Amino acid sequence: MNEELPEHVAANREAWDRLATQYVDGGRRAWAQAEPTWGIWNVPESELHLLPDDLVGKDAIELGCGTAYVSAWLARRGARVVGIDNSPKQLESARAFQAEFGSELPLLLGNAERVPYPDASFDFAISEYGAALWADPYAWVPEAARVLRPAGRLVFLTNGLLMQLCVEEYVANDPAKNVLQRPLFGMYRTVWPDDTSVEFHLPHGKWIELLRNSGFEIERLVELQAPADAEPSKSYSFVTPDWARQWPSEEAWIARKRD
Repeated sequence: MNEELPEHVAANREAWDRLATQYVDGGRRAWAQAEPTWGIWNVPESELHLLPDDLVGKDAIELGCGTAYVSAWLARRGARVVGIDNSPKQLESARAFQAEFGSELPLLLGNAERVPYPDASFDFAISEYGAALWADPYAWVPEAARVLRPAGRLVFLTNGLLMQLCVEEYVANDPAKNVLQRPLFGMYRTVWPDDTSVEFHLPHGKWIELLRNSGFEIERLVELQAPADAEPSKSYSFVTPDWARQWPSEEAWIARKRD
């Protein structure tokens, strides 16, 4: 008997299966990189320091791994990595890259809101978009806390709050403006009219409350700035480099599970 998926999980599976081919080339480039880079503007890890200094021998999970390039980066740093993703087509690409680049790690079809591992299975959990944007935060954040060991770290990167407020309401492909376009209060679930996927966004106060209620201590909030030489993104037209050099289009949260 097939598991009945929550409505937003089913919608996002259909959407990402349809979009998967558009992310093959970018996935291959990321797999081939020697150093991790993050987000729309490919900001180097050496500038942001999102990853722990020592991952050797640590158990790690990527929540919403897509083509699994972040999982590959962790594995190269010595971690024992598991990737989980909601899209069978994305996982097909990830497995093809495993064969192409000679990297083997478990890749699971599943929902980051219900991870099929026991409590305290991992030392580190990460989501670059993935679960951080397309899973319900009130489900996936407590689930991340459940599968992390005491003092384990959670890192997730998603759209910046200010950018989300400056994108015109319900228009995903219109670049962010220099004035507020949308209300902050009530921010939670977004479905754009030109897409079927379901996104989740929270104000900073709600993220802080949720992380603390789930057993985390927040260590850092990193607001990403587009580099001076950043070029317009063909894939992400909702923000321009000029805007993102002045205000954060993306943000990364780093939290530690309380002992």
